[in-house]
Amino acid sequence: MDDRLRERLAKLEALFARAGTAGEQAAAGAAIERLQGRVGPRPEQETELKFSLPDPWSVRLFVAVCRKHGVRPYRYPRQRRTTVMVRVHERMFDSVVWPEFSHLQTALELYFEETVDHLITEAMRSDGDDSKLEAVRIGG
Repeated sequence: MDDRLRERLAKLEALFARAGTAGEQAAAGAAIERLQGRVGPRPEQETELKFSLPDPWSVRLFVAVCRKHGVRPYRYPRQRRTTVMVRVHERMFDSVVWPEFSHLQTALELYFEETVDHLITEAMRSDGDDSKLEAVRIGG
């Protein structure tokens, strides 16, 4: 039953697109609205998304979060190792996968920053402050 309604809806949409007069277009539009109420919303199409991530750690984290939520990450031949492709329902991805990745990515960056600061101050006995670097003129 649902397939027949969808088929009729597709025919009406084609009729609406090629309607010769405003009256034909209005009639087709009204029929489309009536059928859409009976059919219900169309399922969201999957969209291919491309992500260029800054480093291998971010790639690994992104892939892990995607797989956790049943999203299959992939890469086309000759794409960089920091590029990840996914084919997903964009609304689900934006509400579930991306917020979790963003939260974990922020935590990962903070962890790396703390670890590097600790390494520089404790192991190297330096402050590593780059604001004190001298400006050097090159040439002439």
